[in-house]
Amino acid sequence: MKIAYLGPQASFTQLAASQIFPDEDLIPQSSILDCFNAVKNNEVDKAVVPLENSIEGTVSMTLDYLYSFDVFIETELVMPIAHHLMIHPQNSDFEKIISHPQALAQTYHFRTDNYPEIPPQDFNSTAASAKLVSENPTEKWAAVANRSAAKLYGLKIIHKNIQDFEQNHTKFVVISKSKDDLKLNFQKTSEKTSLIITLPEDFAGGLHQVLSVFAWRKMNLSKIESRTLKTGLGNYFFFINVDSEWHPILSQNAIDELIALKANVKFLGHYDEYIFIE
Repeated sequence: MKIAYLGPQASFTQLAASQIFPDEDLIPQSSILDCFNAVKNNEVDKAVVPLENSIEGTVSMTLDYLYSFDVFIETELVMPIAHHLMIHPQNSDFEKIISHPQALAQTYHFRTDNYPEIPPQDFNSTAASAKLVSENPTEKWAAVANRSAAKLYGLKIIHKNIQDFEQNHTKFVVISKSKDDLKLNFQKTSEKTSLIITLPEDFAGGLHQVLSVFAWRKMNLSKIESRTLKTGLGNYFFFINVDSEWHPILSQNAIDELIALKANVKFLGHYDEYIFIE
C-alpha cells in the first residue's frame, strides 16, 4: 500500500506516518496540496497530513482541502512535538532561522528572547529546512526541526526543546477516498464524527439552528471552526467535530435535520482518535 505524507524525510508527518503504517510504502510530498492530489489522482492509497497543533491551532490549508476534495478521514493520531535549533557542523553561528511557519510560531518566544536580531524565513517543512541547511554549508543558516532531521542531514543541534510550551502536540489525520475506520495499536482517546457544513445565503439565525440540532440531542461538539469560502466577504463553511460514538439513529437523524434546514453537509467520517506515547 502506498501512503503519501508531507515530506521530505524526517518531517514530523513522516514520523506520524511511520507509526501508523510501519510496513507500508511511504511517499514524501512537497506540500499538503500534493498529498491531497496524490489521493485524488490514485497515485497513493492514503495520505497523512497535519490537522491541528495545540499551540498554533488548526492547519488552515488542511481544512480548506478537506472542504474542496472528495476525501474522508479514517483516523487521527496525536503526537508530541519537540523542536530543536540546528546548524551545519562547519559553522559556528548563523544569520537566518529557517523552518515551517508553524514551527517558527511555536518557537517564537525562544527565538525573540535568545536571537532577537536573527530574522526567520518560512519554508515548506521542518525537515526541508534542515535539508536546505545541510546542502548549503557556506550559508550561515539555522533550521528548526526534529532530532531525526538533524541525524539524517548531519546537522549539529545547538539548542534542544525550544518549543515555547511543554505540552506541544499535533494531530495528524489519515485521508483517503474510502469511509474506512482505521484501527491503530495505540491508546484510544475518543471517537468523533467530522462534518463540514455550508449554510445557504441570507439564512437568518442559520448557525444557531445548526448548533441547536446537536444541542437538543445532547451531542457534544468538541470543535467548531469557520473558514472563508473565498467567494466573497461573509461566506464561510464550518468544520465541526461531534465527540461521541456513532448512533445509527441519533447521529443520522441529526445529519438529516441539517439537510432539512437546507444546509449543505459533507460527511468526513466517523473515526477514532489515538495518542502516541513514546
